[in-house]
Amino acid sequence: MALSDVKALTFDVFGTVVDYRGTIMREGELLNQSKGLWVDWAQFADAWRARYRPSMARVMQGELPWTNLDALHRLILDELLIWNEINERFTEDEKVHLNRVWHRLQPWPDVIAGLERLRKRFIVAALSNGNMALLVNMAKYSGLPWDCILSAELVQAYKPDPRPYQMAVNLLGLHSYEVMMVAAQAQGMQAAFVPRPLEHGPDHTPDLTPDPTFEVVATDFMDLAQQLGT
Repeated sequence: MALSDVKALTFDVFGTVVDYRGTIMREGELLNQSKGLWVDWAQFADAWRARYRPSMARVMQGELPWTNLDALHRLILDELLIWNEINERFTEDEKVHLNRVWHRLQPWPDVIAGLERLRKRFIVAALSNGNMALLVNMAKYSGLPWDCILSAELVQAYKPDPRPYQMAVNLLGLHSYEVMMVAAQAQGMQAAFVPRPLEHGPDHTPDLTPDPTFEVVATDFMDLAQQLGT
């Protein structure tokens, strides 16, 4: 297994590609202004994201039937609106629109140029727990230049279950070592890590010590392209 074997890059989307926290905060602040609210949207975004894995675990453990991420996000949103005592301030249409903020997430500044550079040599694909509608709408809204979009919804199993990773390798017609996952390790794929120090906000200090188990650790997508010889 060598970097020269890599033919495709598959990407975790939330956090690695898009800044979910910043986008939710920006849209939330507009809601504060238009509705006269005083919500701490940084805290709201953190709480929304913190319930992401536990909600998927409920599906994978059989507590819930298959439920896509849009529906899980809506379950969490309803809880948070009640907890913040603002549920009655939103109509149903407004709740639907707010829940779809995940369809409108904005990429980190290096992402579009980095993906365009990478796709000159590699297949670049989203491989996300997001459902297909969410990922397609996000790509259209934010101009993400994917060659293809692969969703865990297609196999009705959330990562880190092996099935989404195996699906990606099979659908791309490649061997696992010919696919590099950014930014996770799974199923014999090669792995790259691109830290996003601001993913959890400026007050969170992440551990940026390079993990030697990753084949590549890059500062951003442009650095990733350079390290992969593009």
